[in-house]
Amino acid sequence: MATIASPPYTRDANFTRFAWGVLAWNVLVVLWGAYVRASGSGAGCGSHWPLCNGEVVPIAPRIQTIIEFTHRMMSGVALLGVIALWLWSRAAFVRGSRVRRMALASLVFLIVEALLGAGLVLFNYVDKDQSVGRAFYLSLHLVNTLLLLAALVLTAWFSRYGNQKAEARSRLVAATLPIAIVVSVTGAIAALGDTLFPATSLAQGFHQDFSSAANLLLRLRVLHPMLATLAAFYFVAVAVIVLRSKQHPVAAKLGVAVLVLVLAQLCAGAINLILLAPVWMQITHLLLADLVWLSLVLLMVEAQPAKARKHPTTRSATAA
Repeated sequence: MATIASPPYTRDANFTRFAWGVLAWNVLVVLWGAYVRASGSGAGCGSHWPLCNGEVVPIAPRIQTIIEFTHRMMSGVALLGVIALWLWSRAAFVRGSRVRRMALASLVFLIVEALLGAGLVLFNYVDKDQSVGRAFYLSLHLVNTLLLLAALVLTAWFSRYGNQKAEARSRLVAATLPIAIVVSVTGAIAALGDTLFPATSLAQGFHQDFSSAANLLLRLRVLHPMLATLAAFYFVAVAVIVLRSKQHPVAAKLGVAVLVLVLAQLCAGAINLILLAPVWMQITHLLLADLVWLSLVLLMVEAQPAKARKHPTTRSATAA
């Protein structure tokens, strides 16, 4: 006699909502961190960490100190949120659940994120530092941030479906992730160049980029718009392929999200270039970049190759 097997996990809508909230807060922390860099406030707490200018709470702080100290406080709240998310996942989902694994990964990446943030201060990779070491360290910091956001979004996403086994994934879609990481790294270097070497006109900016005497950060800055444009064409092509294939509705919606966000990001990048990278536009550009990354991560999870779609599987557990 056929029986319906109950799912080996506790589906909790409150957990899912909390997971999305933790993700949203961490995105805000990332954006504020970019504001710290763009506003030249990275040295607002001096070379002290975790203290700020040698104090637990700075007395009569400068505006740069307030900006940097706010980022540290936001990061502390983010750490508490991710710890709570991990503990809740252990209570609500069975051992081996993808939700528990992603929640644990989120905690690990956030701890690494905090240590990398401390390193920026302790190694003095802040303010007007123009070293190659700062560019490398920022790139490492950014890659970890992307992995953190990916783990958080997957924690929220998987909590909707429980402990189902992973299905076959589209390699075409999966290839978007390393491409997005490379583009993001070049974007971080370009943003650092914009902060350290602001141009008064578009012509001066191009002259800086192609001058043989220019700092390495400026000469690397030109890579970002070229790679970003090429990557955007690939992302759009992938989204169109997903939309034209017989994917399930969730994957199709994610394909639309990728298409819209990538096109919006291209427009934002052009505006950022024309306006000579004002701080508000840098933050907007970064927000769109994060949303593109998150949509690509989810599309990678949901999109299936053509061969796998010939034998569709359901998310409900049944026994013959």
